[in-house]
Amino acid sequence: MPSLPPDVSPDHLSVRAELESLTTEAFRPELADIDQLPTLDIAKLMNGEDAAVPAAVAAQLPLIAAAIDAIAERMSRGGRLIYAGAGTAGRLGVLDASECPPTFNTSPAQVVGLIAGGRNAMVTSIEGAEDSAELARTDLDALHLTPADTVVGVSASGRTPYAIGAVRHARAHGALTVGLSCNPASALAAAADHGIEVVVGPELVTGSTRLKAGTAQKLVLNMLSTITMIRLGKTYGNLMVDVRVSNDKLRARSRRIVALATGATDEEIEKALTESAGETKNAILIILGGVDGQTATRLLTQHEGRLRAALASALTTP
Repeated sequence: MPSLPPDVSPDHLSVRAELESLTTEAFRPELADIDQLPTLDIAKLMNGEDAAVPAAVAAQLPLIAAAIDAIAERMSRGGRLIYAGAGTAGRLGVLDASECPPTFNTSPAQVVGLIAGGRNAMVTSIEGAEDSAELARTDLDALHLTPADTVVGVSASGRTPYAIGAVRHARAHGALTVGLSCNPASALAAAADHGIEVVVGPELVTGSTRLKAGTAQKLVLNMLSTITMIRLGKTYGNLMVDVRVSNDKLRARSRRIVALATGATDEEIEKALTESAGETKNAILIILGGVDGQTATRLLTQHEGRLRAALASALTTP
């Protein structure tokens, strides 16, 4: 048997063979001359590729919905939603988690994004971090997992040791697990309670899974967090009634939300917001339920923050 070059190990050959078997890593010879095309033609090709992503997500909707119902049930018992991934997948998880507090007024500890290599990996490559299942276990142990938690491993290839290690460790602790990948029959999906495989096919630039695969992952993460929050009563219809008012834009949005929900005058809205200490949901209940601020707070607490249930109680209580 011929000897290997000094920088090529049997492990490297194994990984190479594994990558060559993945849909997301496939080479497309018909695009081999893409660098010689006019810019507009490349843009049209890329746009056409992206247009196929929603259909791939649609094929997984029943599995996505089942995962969401399971996540919402756990979170209703005080559990957390935790994303774990490396590279682009990890960054997308951190992004989704970071947008939940301003959108749904969740605690930063309620939806958490873990990325292999830590926060520095958000802006720079941390070599080797994605290959460590042990690092995933360490990151999760720092969060003190409980059976009420959900861990979502995210990996375009479905083979990333960090994401698989996170799912396996979480499952061993009784937490709910979801594996999100973009290849069929992935190790990640097999390791999870809920496997979601959005197969988007080979990328425009071979192996650049920040493209279609990244878009697909972003769409699914949007669903996981947003629909879970809807199930938890964090919206009233399609209004962000739990929006956290932290700047001028959000203060204006809060007033618009109250107006859309109630049809009240500006004077009535300002009065309700003053009485509710700026809480959008409470202000809506004050106006629609005809209650004072203290009663609005009590009813929302009694109904775990669900505005519809609190409003029904206000309207039926003598």
